[in-house]
Amino acid sequence: MSKRRRNNRAASDAAPKRQKLRDIFVPRPFEGLTDEAEWIALREFVPAASAPLTLAPSLVEEFGERPVTLATVLPMAAPAIAKEDGRIMVGLQRHVQSGDVSRDLAESLLCALRTEPGRTVTVPPLPGEGPRLQDILVDGPLEVSVHSGFDFWLEPGATEDPNVRASLERANASIYPTTRLTAARGVYWCRVPEKAHVRWVLPDDEDAALDALSRLAAAGDLPLGDGTRFAGMFRAHGRLVPVWDLPEEPEADRWEAPAADFAKRYAAALTDTAPLDAAGRRARQGLVGRQLTLR
Repeated sequence: MSKRRRNNRAASDAAPKRQKLRDIFVPRPFEGLTDEAEWIALREFVPAASAPLTLAPSLVEEFGERPVTLATVLPMAAPAIAKEDGRIMVGLQRHVQSGDVSRDLAESLLCALRTEPGRTVTVPPLPGEGPRLQDILVDGPLEVSVHSGFDFWLEPGATEDPNVRASLERANASIYPTTRLTAARGVYWCRVPEKAHVRWVLPDDEDAALDALSRLAAAGDLPLGDGTRFAGMFRAHGRLVPVWDLPEEPEADRWEAPAADFAKRYAAALTDTAPLDAAGRRARQGLVGRQLTLR
């Protein structure tokens, strides 16, 4: 072996080994949280909404009582913001993420708590092992507020800056009108050009939910009413999300009663655990063939 090769090898052996972080995919990152369906909805398709979060007692002891707000998205899709007054905002929808969304969000919150108020929060793209949302929050139903725009990002008077106002107006222009329905958790109506949608995060096991939907489809009970169409469904974080196309004109409150009626039909179908009959199996195949891609 040449002297140069020996020296290079010795230097390599002496250098500290860089620890390789391995990403692990968690198919149900919000499993165990009371409002799993709402977390998924806010993460995947609700444009502008927020909800207060409560820190676990151990974090309160370490960082004090810090108001924390969960936001669907933050400016520039930032993972978190540490406000000058000590408030923390954590964004669900962000550009960089690992295979465990719960771990990402927990790390964003912890980084924000460690950041001096008013400073930019730096969050690693791949946080590695550590606590998850389920470990650092007091769990409970989310008190969701759906907003017509992103003004909730800003401090009072901040929009007096013309550049800030222009940026906010551009962001607000991208929002489709969205309303949370009360028939169940994780149900949202939105109006898009020429039609409206209802998206519904089903909280149940995927196979059981699919069987229940198949029974309803075989019986002709999938639509939400006249002029509506079952458009299909997509998977999000281990749960099924059926989607209905609706007429554009009626407002969201028009669909509260039809959604409540569907919730009853679905609950009844869910209790039927017998094997699907021939019509149910054909309906199931049809539903599987109508998987949607969320855009």
